[in-house]
Amino acid sequence: MKIATWNVNSVRTRLEQVVGWLQDNPIDVLCLQETKVVDESFPRSAFTDLNYQVYAFGQKSYNGVALISRSPLSDVNVGFGAVLPESVVGDLDEQKRVITGVLDGVRVVNLYVPNGSSVGSDKYLYKLHWLKVLREYLEVLLQQSQNLLVCGDFNVALEDLDIHDPKGREKQVMATDAERAALRHVLDLGLSDVFRKFNQEGGQFSWWDYRTGAFRRNAGWRIDHHYATPDLYERSIACTIDTAPRKLTQPSDHTPVIVELSLS
Repeated sequence: MKIATWNVNSVRTRLEQVVGWLQDNPIDVLCLQETKVVDESFPRSAFTDLNYQVYAFGQKSYNGVALISRSPLSDVNVGFGAVLPESVVGDLDEQKRVITGVLDGVRVVNLYVPNGSSVGSDKYLYKLHWLKVLREYLEVLLQQSQNLLVCGDFNVALEDLDIHDPKGREKQVMATDAERAALRHVLDLGLSDVFRKFNQEGGQFSWWDYRTGAFRRNAGWRIDHHYATPDLYERSIACTIDTAPRKLTQPSDHTPVIVELSLS
């Protein structure tokens, strides 16, 4: 089973690139973030014409997540509110950032974690709170299934190895100690970084700022992740970053990260 995560930075703007990539890489599930489109306007036919199923949770101009699956998914639900009480979720689901479904006994959780904007800002505090609620959400899912693959754009570089130049990172959003601690608290549920199982070297990134020729200089960050529960982690046989889409004209600033799982 192959599952990819890709922040496409507008699925309609990047539709030709996403469809082309999917044709060249006929994976089982494609997890999209920043689709930036309401569900009624999602370009479903582009994917159903390729015999893929589409499950979307979106909003106009911002955020948005989707699951594009070769086979129908079971138990698809969206938002924290699908499993947590309103008293815990509050207004977090107003931003469309969470979608999940089950394929062949594997629950795929597709996330678009808030960026946080700037250290100490209201958006930064929102991000830390969002990650706290994420842990509670995953705790409930783990009671239902021990085979979780949690993937998406986490907007957190967990290690200095994940940043092209970590100098001063403790004052930079996506790499502060508080953000790393919040994500590690989530991972303490028993989730492991599948990419690092196979790739121990630096210089491997999934996001490059559009400015200052960052991609050309490989001045990137690794913020798009696959985290797996123990059995799935053991069953993972590969995890790769495909930089080819980032070389296209007017690409997303992110590129796909693909995990392969053995079903045996």
